Amino acid sequence: MGAISSSWSFNKFFSIVFVVFAISGEFVAGYYKPGPWRYAHATFYGDETGGETMGGACGYGNLFNSGYGMATAALSTTLFKDGYGCGQCFQITCRTSKHCYYGSTVVTATNLCPPNWYQDSNNGGWCNPPRTHFDMSKPAFMKLAYWRAGIIPVAYRRVPCKRVGGMKFQFQGNAYWLLVFVMNVGGVGDIKSMAVKGSRTNWINMSHNWGASYQAFSSLYGQSLSFRVTSYSTGETIYAWNVAPANWNTGMTYTSTANFR
Repeated sequence: MGAISSSWSFNKFFSIVFVVFAISGEFVAGYYKPGPWRYAHATFYGDETGGETMGGACGYGNLFNSGYGMATAALSTTLFKDGYGCGQCFQITCRTSKHCYYGSTVVTATNLCPPNWYQDSNNGGWCNPPRTHFDMSKPAFMKLAYWRAGIIPVAYRRVPCKRVGGMKFQFQGNAYWLLVFVMNVGGVGDIKSMAVKGSRTNWINMSHNWGASYQAFSSLYGQSLSFRVTSYSTGETIYAWNVAPANWNTGMTYTSTANFR
């Protein structure tokens, strides 16, 4: 298939977690819980090295550096949701195919599998809407089935993302435009909205740019920065205080102590 390719930690402050609303059966007592099983299909792209999975529509760049490795998948448009599906975790198992292996694997959504309107949805256009489809890295696919199967029927469900440490914020942009890519999001894994607060400003709402990136058109240089992050799936909001120091710079990645569970 054709899917789309030094940090500073501030440990003095603790995150404050607020539960805004919950989806029944998936978000209980502050923890994201596995969702119901559903059916879809899966293919793979790239080779065993995972080189073609780097980068991608979510903007995570080198997936080894951002903590995702090769346990990843590109989502069809139905699941990708204009980038709001980035970072979500799925447990997938092969079903009703002679090529299936026993067991399951968990992948993180890091890319978009775009539609191919030149091919029939049931014969090559696997990611055409409204199909639900996973275009997996080859190493992830090979945990489910013999790779020569090409395409397999699968069962899948949303599961909590297990991450080590806090959320990571990669800064891009310039003096008047801050573009932030958010990685290593635990629990629900996804983001609906963000706001940034400088040490000399009130909260500034950020707009969704693309994938897992959010932007603010403000001059924030010379101020330590905090972030308010709200989940797309559950509406839970957490605060990551003093993530970046006053001498922050673009091209750097800053790690918080805050994360979803």
